[in-house]
Amino acid sequence: MTPTAQSTASARRVVFPFTAIVGQEEMKLALLLNVIDPKIGGVMIMGDRGTGKSTTIRALADLLPEITVVANDPFNSDPNDPDVMSDEVRQQVDQGLEIPVELKKVQMVDLPLGATEDRVCGTIDIEKALSEGVKAFEPGLLAKANRGILYVDEVNLLDDHLVDVLLDSAASGWNTVEREGISIRHPARFVLVGSGNPEEGELRPQLLDRFGMHAEIHTVKEPALRVQIVEQRADFDQNPPIFLDKYKPEQESLQQKIVNAQKLLPEVKLDYDLRVKISEVCSELDVDGLRGDIVTNRAAKALTAYEGRTEVTVDDIRRVITLSLRHRLRKDPLESIDSGYKVEKAFARVFGVELTEDDAAQKNGAGQIKTGIR
Repeated sequence: MTPTAQSTASARRVVFPFTAIVGQEEMKLALLLNVIDPKIGGVMIMGDRGTGKSTTIRALADLLPEITVVANDPFNSDPNDPDVMSDEVRQQVDQGLEIPVELKKVQMVDLPLGATEDRVCGTIDIEKALSEGVKAFEPGLLAKANRGILYVDEVNLLDDHLVDVLLDSAASGWNTVEREGISIRHPARFVLVGSGNPEEGELRPQLLDRFGMHAEIHTVKEPALRVQIVEQRADFDQNPPIFLDKYKPEQESLQQKIVNAQKLLPEVKLDYDLRVKISEVCSELDVDGLRGDIVTNRAAKALTAYEGRTEVTVDDIRRVITLSLRHRLRKDPLESIDSGYKVEKAFARVFGVELTEDDAAQKNGAGQIKTGIR
């Protein structure tokens, strides 16, 4: 490590390690799969207060390997991929100019609740554009979040229009700002993570449906686990460097696993018959649109790649289908989101597998799936 890299590392805020987080396997799995394949479409995490939502998301961003970006570029452009490259950088590449590059930590952008649309999307300085004849653009949070993670806490309290803007950018991978006949666009490909407390209200169904996955988290009930979590937090707060050193091998191992999964993902195959059955489950559950089918396919492939395999199995689908479909079910307006039992039942029927009592208990109770992450 160079002296500059060392000083940067030491200047960074200390973050609780991802591999030290106890429980909440459903949330951790959903986040990891979205990092492996950002096209899954983000995660909506709903759960009780104080269950580690923000801690886990920050830990994930800190865990991710550094990425190569164009130096001094406000959009974190990828020097090798035109899809996540600003128009200015693309022109330089087309002209055959040498592009300076640097390694940068994956950005995690926190969206404050009171943020305005200008702060999120960026603004155009009309006066400068008219007087100097240049497109004077002040980048917003979406520019900063390109190739990173955009985290919206209490997303259910955010203005619906702003949520729409975020979801549009996350889906298209681009943000366009138009004002007084001047139009500027830039890449905005990020993993959108929203979190909220169901007591403060749900998102509208049409917005909820556009999140790729929906994870439910609950307060840990077992006293022994609660003590373990409290002790871990106390150890971390008392001496962060020693605590981080203890988990360093696990962190590095998981980081490498993510990198390998991203490389392996294009080779993963999902059998046609399994794809038909996924669509059968969606049809039986009366899921509107095709997002449920697409996300389940993508998530199953990402899980397969994460575990170092190239053939999707029925068990891979079982482990992601509830996360992908539970928030897309038609429900009574007075009901909360189904815990996943309906999805499990439909899956069991279509795939011809038995729904065990353990599965039913997990879905109706703790909201935690055994994933083998730890």
